[in-house]
Amino acid sequence: MKKIVITIVMALAGGACAFAQTDAQRAAAEAASAIAGAPKVEAAAPKPRYWTNSLMTNINFIQSSYSSWAKGGTNNYALSSYIDGSANYKKDNLSWTNRLQLDYGFMYAEDKPLMQKNKDRILLESTFGYKATSTLNYTAKFTFLSQFTNGYTYPTPSAPEGAPDDWKATSGDWKNARKLKSSAFSPAVVSLGLGMDWIPSNWLKVNFAPLTGGFTIVSNESLRKVYGMDLRKGHEDSEAETDSNGLLKNGSIYKAARFEFGAQLSLDAKVRINENFDAATQLILFSNFLKNPENLRVNWDNRFMWKLAKFFSLNITTSLIYDDTVLIVEENYPAGHKAVQFYEALQFGFTYTFATKK
Repeated sequence: MKKIVITIVMALAGGACAFAQTDAQRAAAEAASAIAGAPKVEAAAPKPRYWTNSLMTNINFIQSSYSSWAKGGTNNYALSSYIDGSANYKKDNLSWTNRLQLDYGFMYAEDKPLMQKNKDRILLESTFGYKATSTLNYTAKFTFLSQFTNGYTYPTPSAPEGAPDDWKATSGDWKNARKLKSSAFSPAVVSLGLGMDWIPSNWLKVNFAPLTGGFTIVSNESLRKVYGMDLRKGHEDSEAETDSNGLLKNGSIYKAARFEFGAQLSLDAKVRINENFDAATQLILFSNFLKNPENLRVNWDNRFMWKLAKFFSLNITTSLIYDDTVLIVEENYPAGHKAVQFYEALQFGFTYTFATKK
């Protein structure tokens, strides 16, 4: 009898287990079917990014020191900085590119015991474009070029009458002898050009603006003659009066601005030779249809950067300027003369770039 009861109980238990397993399998199948039939949730598409930004900073320092040096030399120090920032917008066929370049530097030498500016430039370019073809854009380009502070030349001060043989010029003597060459908005060039961009590759951009109008501004009255300003109406027969430093005493007889209308061609190229060497060049040519259009105004800047370590680089910069309206006043040319202006610097410094993450 016990065997019969045990057999019946085991049979009932096995049936219950089988029934429970069948229900579990049915529930799992129904759940899988429900999941398979549920609508798929797609990941949200990333928002389009229309703006890209970058900021390259560069600080350079040079120091030279001499002690009992037979060949001679003067202790000197130089510090310069460079900022190249851009903010660019692109959506469909529209684009708006903005670039600001700032250069500033100064030096101190023991033979001239005062701070001297050796670099100073502000260049702002803003271009609105509309795509015409894969490599051509219709453009309106705004350009502003000037400098921050006063610039001087430093002729050797003359010894005062009765000075001893070992007289040495002080910083005050050097300041009194210096001659002003430029200042903020003296000069400044502002222009707006209508034309086209040709962009055959990502390293080269050429802009030609056959309709370019703008102003050359000289806010400092004493500098207006050397920067080619015209005499005001009613003063055509007036003569310029200068002081002992060659600066105009009656600069108000000259206009503060000169309107110009012509054509402008600009070329920008940035080439990465390898991971450690970059080269950039920028050439701007302008022809003024209103006066001597054959005499082109030239601004040509080059920058070569050799990366020595993660944040340090060796930099070579050059600048060439030719403007036939500018008179260069020198010792042999007290009245000024036309000449090619050239600047070159070899420097070691710290470099870091902030850029929009892709």
